[in-house]
Amino acid sequence: MNKKKNKAKKITEKTINPEVEKTEEKVSTDEEIKEEELKIPLTTEELLAIEKDKNLRLFAEFENFRKRTARERMELFSTANKDIMTILLPILDNFERSIKANNYADQDGSVLIYKQLKSELTKKGLTQMEDPIGKTLDTDFHEAITNIPALTDADKGKIMDVIEKGYLLGDKVLRYAKVVVANKE
Repeated sequence: MNKKKNKAKKITEKTINPEVEKTEEKVSTDEEIKEEELKIPLTTEELLAIEKDKNLRLFAEFENFRKRTARERMELFSTANKDIMTILLPILDNFERSIKANNYADQDGSVLIYKQLKSELTKKGLTQMEDPIGKTLDTDFHEAITNIPALTDADKGKIMDVIEKGYLLGDKVLRYAKVVVANKE
């Protein structure tokens, strides 16, 4: 019985609303036209241009990836060097203190080991900052640990002593020189 009612309802809708049927036909024909347009094959030149564009983009993406990984690898190596150098600097300082305190001869074993260690670190890019005594404080390379009264006006603002030497790794500061500065008062 329900089937009969549904069929009757559909028949009355079709006879009462012929406009609905026409709009449905228009919509379906519009969709068919769009599908037909999509099915139209592209010319070989257009296909070639599309493939060239895809290829070019893929190549550019690969080049960017290659450059990025090379840059990351170099940063990793420099960071590893930096960590090792930072660990070795106090050992280098202790060698220097030991040599000064014991007044070793140049051919003594400790002096030779110190020179070899310093030579190898220099090969890896470590350089000692030049002696800053008598120069004005440069916060890009020096860290003022303490101030002392200036003996003369010319000494004001100048570095009077170096507590700990500064080092560069390449062109970057690895350790700031710890210095004593004369007061400007």
